[in-house]
Amino acid sequence: MTDDPFALFDTWFAEARASEINDSNAMALATVDAEGRPSVRMVLLKGRGPEGFVFYTNQQSRKAGDLSANPHAALLFHWKSLRRQVRIEGPVTLVDTATADAYFATRSRDSQLGAWASDQSRPLDRRETFEARFEEMEARFAGQAVPRPPHWSGYRVTPERIEFWQDREHRLHERRLFTRIDSSWNEGLLYP
Repeated sequence: MTDDPFALFDTWFAEARASEINDSNAMALATVDAEGRPSVRMVLLKGRGPEGFVFYTNQQSRKAGDLSANPHAALLFHWKSLRRQVRIEGPVTLVDTATADAYFATRSRDSQLGAWASDQSRPLDRRETFEARFEEMEARFAGQAVPRPPHWSGYRVTPERIEFWQDREHRLHERRLFTRIDSSWNEGLLYP
């Protein structure tokens, strides 16, 4: 047992990477818009540590609009093969430019071009329109590195609460809750 939620997350995440067939870094991201309407979708964890949990997206997407209106989010990792989940809640901030640039440079070229071609979350008249835009980006950046679009960046969820849930027989689950108080963590248990 550890009293460091990030060390525990790293242990569970390593086990998930070994046992989950697809996307062990997939997490549900829940946001709320300016009118209080919730929305949830799957995104991929691309960075983690004591400073927070990072994902990347188009800053003109619906999720980015929600985060602009209400910069708080909840994350959920569900690793079915391990019968575990981790819930994270906290405020959200943009990553710095250097961090966003460094991650963007690691993406496949087609993913980089797709970030330029997509008006994420906006209506699309037909698939061919998007494919034509992608081809335009291929031509535009032919023979050169693809820079990060100015409307594309990363978001960091800085946890205030991290809950570790472990399935147990007869629904006698184990729930450990870490709550941030100033710069330290308070740990407790929750009834299942």
